[in-house]
Amino acid sequence: MAVSDKSIKLLWSNAAGRCSFPGCNTRLSVEQAADTAPYTLGEMAHIKGKNPGSSRYDDKQKDDERDLYQNLILLCPNHHTEIDKPENEKKYFVEWLIEAKSSHEKWVISMLAVEKVLTIEELKNHIARLLADNHQAWIKYGPNSILALKNPNNELLYGLWTSERLSTIVPNNRAIAKLLIDYRMLFTQSQQSIVSKFLSHAKSYELWVNDDIPYQAVERFPVDFDALIRE
Repeated sequence: MAVSDKSIKLLWSNAAGRCSFPGCNTRLSVEQAADTAPYTLGEMAHIKGKNPGSSRYDDKQKDDERDLYQNLILLCPNHHTEIDKPENEKKYFVEWLIEAKSSHEKWVISMLAVEKVLTIEELKNHIARLLADNHQAWIKYGPNSILALKNPNNELLYGLWTSERLSTIVPNNRAIAKLLIDYRMLFTQSQQSIVSKFLSHAKSYELWVNDDIPYQAVERFPVDFDALIRE
């Protein structure tokens, strides 16, 4: 059994495309784009070893559990190598890796969180920053980017765009959605429908990225939401 696309995408989006080893947090997508696809199996370490003889192998684990999201941790190449060295197995044991993964994912959430918002202007400023990051990812690596148009059907660029969706756009959309839900009362009654449009877009976009719905089912980004945040 190989790691499914769904497990890969969950791992990358929840880790925001960064190494989960404590204190590392290295961004893994763009730096590797020059010579390999940004998300590869080489970056996804098994918490419980996949094969007999590998580090932390558990013969009681079911075969169909070995490549699931729950048994994977996203790491940079250096830390992937370090945890899998036989001499380090007692240092980087199963429970240690599970805690490292959990702590990193909590860190991702905390990094996207903001202090208490008091005014609509503050809220819009926070959201505008996240939207700008998303737009930059689209401009640089999206299907209509200069790179994509100059290199059609390039698997490397497609991999880079996939990783940008997982490590930048999905986490940012989650952060925007949380802000909108937490501070929805700051918007006027007439603006509520626009807020709802973005929430529906963000939800459907993540479902598509995770292969739960077809692209045709994605609700398009509401341009009136962008105008609302900019006004």
